[in-house]
Amino acid sequence: MGKHDKLLAKLKSRPRDFTFQEVATLLAGFGYVLNQSGSGSRVRFVHEHCAPVFMHKPHPSPVLKPYQIDQVLDVLKQEGLL
Repeated sequence: MGKHDKLLAKLKSRPRDFTFQEVATLLAGFGYVLNQSGSGSRVRFVHEHCAPVFMHKPHPSPVLKPYQIDQVLDVLKQEGLL
């Protein structure tokens, strides 16, 4: 099992310690690219053929909120990536 598969399995388990860097790495494995326009914490991950994933970059802690994990999972399911 590679790093991408391990991150995907971890995300599906909806952990309380999933970080922004982990979601960025996972989405990059699906072909998403981080696009941070402006100086705020709002970011989006864009994909050539799929819907973008929008979220606020968590701070001061890098850990995602449970609703952010659910949003990522929902987009990946809608796009047929899961």
